[in-house]
Amino acid sequence: MSITIDTSKCTGCGKCIRVCPGTLLYKDKNGKAESRYPRDCWGCTACLKECLYGAVSYFLGADIGGMGSTLHTKRDGHFLHWHIAGAEGEERVITINQKESNKY
Repeated sequence: MSITIDTSKCTGCGKCIRVCPGTLLYKDKNGKAESRYPRDCWGCTACLKECLYGAVSYFLGADIGGMGSTLHTKRDGHFLHWHIAGAEGEERVITINQKESNKY
Protein backbone atom coordinates (compact mmCIF):
# COMPACT_ATOMS: atom_id res chain seq x y z
CA MET A 1 0.00 0.00 0.00
CA SER A 2 1.28 3.45 -0.72
CA ILE A 3 0.36 7.06 -1.14
CA THR A 4 1.79 9.74 -3.39
CA ILE A 5 1.71 13.47 -2.80
CA ASP A 6 1.37 15.93 -5.67
CA THR A 7 3.40 18.89 -4.42
CA SER A 8 1.84 21.17 -7.04
CA LYS A 9 -1.52 20.68 -5.28
CA CYS A 10 -0.18 20.60 -1.71
CA THR A 11 -0.71 23.85 0.21
CA GLY A 12 1.46 22.84 3.17
CA CYS A 13 -1.46 22.96 5.64
CA GLY A 14 -0.05 19.91 7.50
CA LYS A 15 -3.40 18.18 8.13
CA CYS A 16 -2.20 14.95 6.51
CA ILE A 17 0.95 14.99 8.64
CA ARG A 18 -1.02 15.37 11.87
CA VAL A 19 -3.33 12.41 11.19
CA CYS A 20 -0.76 9.86 9.96
CA PRO A 21 -0.65 7.14 12.64
CA GLY A 22 2.71 5.90 11.39
CA THR A 23 4.35 9.34 11.43
CA LEU A 24 5.46 8.70 7.85
CA LEU A 25 4.71 12.20 6.56
CA TYR A 26 6.72 15.38 7.10
CA LYS A 27 7.21 18.80 5.52
CA ASP A 28 10.00 19.10 2.98
CA LYS A 29 12.26 22.14 2.62
CA ASN A 30 9.50 23.92 0.66
CA GLY A 31 6.89 23.34 3.36
CA LYS A 32 5.05 20.69 1.33
CA ALA A 33 4.03 17.27 2.62
CA GLU A 34 6.28 14.38 1.71
CA SER A 35 6.28 10.68 2.54
CA ARG A 36 9.26 9.42 4.51
CA TYR A 37 8.97 5.74 3.57
CA PRO A 38 6.13 5.15 1.05
CA ARG A 39 6.46 1.37 1.23
CA ASP A 40 5.81 1.51 4.99
CA CYS A 41 2.37 3.10 4.48
CA TRP A 42 -0.29 1.11 6.37
CA GLY A 43 -3.03 2.01 3.93
CA CYS A 44 -5.28 3.56 6.57
CA THR A 45 -6.13 6.48 4.18
CA ALA A 46 -6.34 9.00 7.05
CA CYS A 47 -4.17 11.48 5.13
CA LEU A 48 -6.18 10.96 1.96
CA LYS A 49 -9.46 11.79 3.71
CA GLU A 50 -7.96 14.83 5.44
CA CYS A 51 -6.50 16.49 2.34
CA LEU A 52 -8.90 19.12 1.02
CA TYR A 53 -6.88 19.79 -2.13
CA GLY A 54 -6.62 16.38 -3.80
CA ALA A 55 -2.85 16.39 -3.27
CA VAL A 56 -2.73 12.94 -1.65
CA SER A 57 -3.42 9.92 -3.86
CA TYR A 58 -3.64 6.32 -2.73
CA PHE A 59 -2.40 3.52 -4.97
CA LEU A 60 -5.01 0.78 -5.41
CA GLY A 61 -2.90 -2.26 -6.19
CA ALA A 62 -3.99 -5.47 -7.84
CA ASP A 63 -4.02 -7.21 -4.46
CA ILE A 64 -7.13 -5.21 -3.51
CA GLY A 65 -8.75 -5.21 -6.95
CA GLY A 66 -7.50 -1.79 -8.03
CA MET A 67 -5.30 -3.00 -10.85
CA GLY A 68 -3.00 0.00 -10.53
CA SER A 69 -5.65 2.70 -10.09
CA THR A 70 -5.19 5.71 -7.83
CA LEU A 71 -7.68 7.34 -5.50
CA HIS A 72 -7.95 10.86 -4.08
CA THR A 73 -10.74 12.65 -2.28
CA LYS A 74 -12.40 16.04 -2.41
CA ARG A 75 -14.76 17.41 0.20
CA ASP A 76 -17.90 19.42 -0.51
CA GLY A 77 -19.62 20.24 2.77
CA HIS A 78 -20.63 16.91 4.29
CA PHE A 79 -20.11 15.07 1.00
CA LEU A 80 -16.85 13.24 0.37
CA HIS A 81 -16.10 12.53 -3.30
CA TRP A 82 -13.76 9.60 -3.95
CA HIS A 83 -12.08 10.13 -7.36
CA ILE A 84 -10.72 6.91 -8.86
CA ALA A 85 -8.36 7.16 -11.85
CA GLY A 86 -7.95 3.82 -13.57
CA ALA A 87 -4.68 2.55 -15.00
CA GLU A 88 -6.22 2.78 -18.48
CA GLY A 89 -7.18 6.46 -18.00
CA GLU A 90 -10.82 5.96 -17.08
CA GLU A 91 -12.20 7.97 -14.14
CA ARG A 92 -14.99 7.29 -11.67
CA VAL A 93 -16.37 9.25 -8.74
CA ILE A 94 -18.08 7.76 -5.69
CA THR A 95 -19.87 10.27 -3.46
CA ILE A 96 -20.41 9.57 0.22
CA ASN A 97 -22.78 11.59 2.39
CA GLN A 98 -20.81 11.67 5.66
CA LYS A 99 -23.93 12.55 7.67
CA GLU A 100 -25.56 9.32 6.53
CA SER A 101 -22.54 7.00 6.40
CA ASN A 102 -22.81 5.61 9.93
CA LYS A 103 -26.57 5.09 10.08
CA TYR A 104 -27.62 1.54 10.84
